[in-house]
Amino acid sequence: MIKFLLKGLLRDRSRSLFPILMVSAGVFLTVFLYSYMRGILGDMVDVSARFDTGQVKIMTRAYKELADQLPNDLALLGVNDLLAQLKKNKPAMLWLPRIKFGGLLDIPDKKGESRSQGPVFGLGINLRDPDSPEIKLLNLKKSLVRGKLPENKDEILISEAFAEKLGVNIGETATLLGSTMYGSMAMYNFKIAGTVRFGMLIIDRSTIFADINDVRLALDMADGASEILGFTKDMVYDDASMIKVAREFNQKYSNQNDEFAPLMLSLGEQGGLRDILQMASTLGSIIVTIFIFVMSVVLWNAGLMNGIRRYGEIGVRLAMGEPKGDIYRSLILESVGIGIAGSLLGTAIGLVASYWLQYVGLDISKMLQKSNILIPSVIRARVTETSYYIGFLPGLFASVLGTMFAGIGVYKRQTSQLFKELEV
Repeated sequence: MIKFLLKGLLRDRSRSLFPILMVSAGVFLTVFLYSYMRGILGDMVDVSARFDTGQVKIMTRAYKELADQLPNDLALLGVNDLLAQLKKNKPAMLWLPRIKFGGLLDIPDKKGESRSQGPVFGLGINLRDPDSPEIKLLNLKKSLVRGKLPENKDEILISEAFAEKLGVNIGETATLLGSTMYGSMAMYNFKIAGTVRFGMLIIDRSTIFADINDVRLALDMADGASEILGFTKDMVYDDASMIKVAREFNQKYSNQNDEFAPLMLSLGEQGGLRDILQMASTLGSIIVTIFIFVMSVVLWNAGLMNGIRRYGEIGVRLAMGEPKGDIYRSLILESVGIGIAGSLLGTAIGLVASYWLQYVGLDISKMLQKSNILIPSVIRARVTETSYYIGFLPGLFASVLGTMFAGIGVYKRQTSQLFKELEV
């Protein structure tokens, strides 16, 4: 019987080729869309953690309320003591103080008069230490376009696009005009050591990176920081464990009656990122469910049409005494074979397309010209272990489910009609 079924499938393309192509198309879309969404959502969370939120972030309660305004007058003080306690209590994590600041970057000419200037966003990090985890965390070496990383006091990195806009070259002086932690005017000269490009327009637009000790001197923030970011050393984010770390810290240090008391937030508690994480975790289930429903309907209709074409065959088999249950099971067995073949083909094509998008990427920089979302301008897929098998279950299940619905018609066949069909 199995040999008979295989011959029938190979000789009748309407029973094999069309259903296999349909299953393959659905499985391909499942694998590709899953990998694509895992990539783009994963990149958004990863970039946000590295440049903004950390896996956990510490700041004052007052700073949290106005964080978008970079209110360094509400920043943390006594940072060195706090870092020492954090490293003692949570030695398995990296704790990195940062200063976020804004202002005006002025480029003087040979006479010391303004040649060009523009608004700037700055990030003060541990930059001069060659062993600083910030260099690897922000991928500064690979992002370097011209010049070198800062090695001496008062050297900065500036985004390549911003440098071109201001017409400034490596080695020139740039003056930061801003305000100190105490509200007075700040003017501080930096020397441009190099330019960087990250492929994220919101960062590449007008950003500078300076050593945190130089920024503290410029903004009168001795032993201060806007925030302290925490990361696990393997850089793998686990929402439940980070929530636990934040809860333990807040129970020990946070005071609701003190607006300058430190407060720790997990990544998921910042900027609606928990919704993105939940979306990523349920994405596979949503894609699979939709695919199973749609493909089951399509294959059900295909099965009904195929059943009409096979009335004569089914009639002969019934007239020869083959039980209806055996015929029904043979149809399901056919669909299993079709489902496996279609799933293998669709998964292979989906993985090829996903790997291409993972390594080559798709440039969407023109779509992000006015965007303030922290997202790479080149989107990539991310192939995971799940990508290899996520298409098999829906591919097989949809094929079998469609055949089960369509095959019910076998039980409705009446023996009295068989001879009339056989005569025809």
